[in-house]
Amino acid sequence: MRRDKNFSDLGLTSEDVASVEQVIELLVAHPRLMQRPVVVRGERAVIARPPKTVLELL
Repeated sequence: MRRDKNFSDLGLTSEDVASVEQVIELLVAHPRLMQRPVVVRGERAVIARPPKTVLELL
């Protein structure tokens, strides 16, 4: 969960991301809060950090 200006602009605190369910709900509602990009191809997905991990899907 990215805790940048967007996080504070939304009025969020650590209590708002205390559970997995809360984090999922927030990321669905506000995808810009995602700390790392996720790349999906077919039935596989990777966290694209470092960026070269995307090559695993290609």
